[in-house]
Amino acid sequence: MSTVRKVDLITPTEYLAEELASLVKREYLGGVCYAMSGARNEHNRIATSVLTALAVRLRGRPCEPFNSDTKIRIQLPTHVRFYYPDAMVVCQPNPKGDSYQDAPKVIVEVLSQRTRRTDQSEKKDAYLTIPSLSVYIMVEQESPDVVVFRRAEQGFVRQTYAGLDSVIPLPEIDLELPLSEIFERVQFGPEPDEDEE
Repeated sequence: MSTVRKVDLITPTEYLAEELASLVKREYLGGVCYAMSGARNEHNRIATSVLTALAVRLRGRPCEPFNSDTKIRIQLPTHVRFYYPDAMVVCQPNPKGDSYQDAPKVIVEVLSQRTRRTDQSEKKDAYLTIPSLSVYIMVEQESPDVVVFRRAEQGFVRQTYAGLDSVIPLPEIDLELPLSEIFERVQFGPEPDEDEE
């Protein structure tokens, strides 16, 4: 005879309080927390380059970038989610006492073997419901390729940018992101398998 394991759901308020004291970052999906895995150097190198490029270009302007320590709250019709994107740009920030943002204009995720499925499906679907979101950017690690979902009149449109000479136009926040900067110092090639450490 099998038994059903009971999952104790926690409220968003409980999650936020616990997360401030937690040594491990966790994402929150409708009452259940999921610990986040660590990232390899190439992932962190790309995420840092994206954040740096955004920070330099947005200095002294109303919109501001946030790194992967700031959560996004997504209020879906049936439940609430909190995700930690690799980078985001916010033009209407939450109060300074909050540990999350509600209204990102741009979200960036760096894809990896471990996160690809979630970033391209679950997170993408949730992110595209955010009313303030104009652009969702997914950055590859193994090649100089970027996929952008940009809000248009008919919904979000998928665009691709390939090669180090490409530039991602972001008129939504009045700047451009050259792929040569995003991929600075990156050595392209397949990620090591999960078992290869």
